[in-house]
Amino acid sequence: MRAAIYRRPGPAAEVLEVVEVERPEPGPGQVRVRVTTSGINPTDWKTRAGLTRRRPDGFQVPHHDGAGVVDAVGEGVAGLAVGQRVWLYLAGHRNRYGTAAEYAVVPAVRAVPLPDTASDDLGACLGVPALTAAHCLGGRPEALKGRTVLVAGGAGAVGHFAIQLAKHSGAQVVATVSSAEKQALAEAAGADHVVRYTEPGAAQRVLDLAGPVDRIVEVAPAANLELDLGVIAPRGTLSTYAAEETLTLPGGPLMSANVTLTFVLLYGLSAEQLADAIRWTSDALAAGALTALPVAAYPLDEVATAQDRVEQGFVGKVVLRMAAR
Repeated sequence: MRAAIYRRPGPAAEVLEVVEVERPEPGPGQVRVRVTTSGINPTDWKTRAGLTRRRPDGFQVPHHDGAGVVDAVGEGVAGLAVGQRVWLYLAGHRNRYGTAAEYAVVPAVRAVPLPDTASDDLGACLGVPALTAAHCLGGRPEALKGRTVLVAGGAGAVGHFAIQLAKHSGAQVVATVSSAEKQALAEAAGADHVVRYTEPGAAQRVLDLAGPVDRIVEVAPAANLELDLGVIAPRGTLSTYAAEETLTLPGGPLMSANVTLTFVLLYGLSAEQLADAIRWTSDALAAGALTALPVAAYPLDEVATAQDRVEQGFVGKVVLRMAAR
């Protein structure tokens, strides 16, 4: 099969190459998926660049997310069949075969049925962003009905699915963005209200539109903490999935309001937590409540350019589309 690989961390153009490798066979509890679309997340380029502690074992096929068709089933696998469309998540986690290839072999639990009503682009957009969003929202949709949710960065991938999952669960959703372009994306995702956090009085604007906020999904806690504390309701929860910088926390206001502060990294979730997030995402997908982000598509041979596009902050989702052979 043709696959993008890297053997050491470094700049995309220097370390990524597209080569022929042996097509892997699924072992017990695994499935092989013929990949049609590979989704790229920030975690993919950061790992390839060496910004995390993970290093290739010989070689690594990058990318965690994707969509495709089950091609072979290993011993002991139930609930998946050859020919079934699936979406993939965390394909490259502790696994050599990510989705930037014509085929990927993954634990069967990481291949989730993709309804016929959902496109491959949408399937490849899910994975890391949608499951992160679901866990940041508490993992269980019934707890959000009638609540108010603030989604910071409502035009991003996690923000997009946080808006849609919260709306599907019966929550009122307000999103914050920085520009007119991003406001249009957050509105298209279904946010009830969209506020420019760059404008004066943004916190008061949130309160005027939506009232105190029960749960916040936060992309930039250091930059947005003042706004968050200005709008969060007593006993509210602030969940952040992007807190790589040093945070200085005002203990008094957090304690006075009994705020719960949670940090979310998908790799570290328990099997039960992942199962809750997958169930919520799958239910919303089956109901037609989830939509694809704006997509920039590249062929496999342009994987380095595609990863660089993500690193440069493309608003939407960058994907690789595999050519049929």
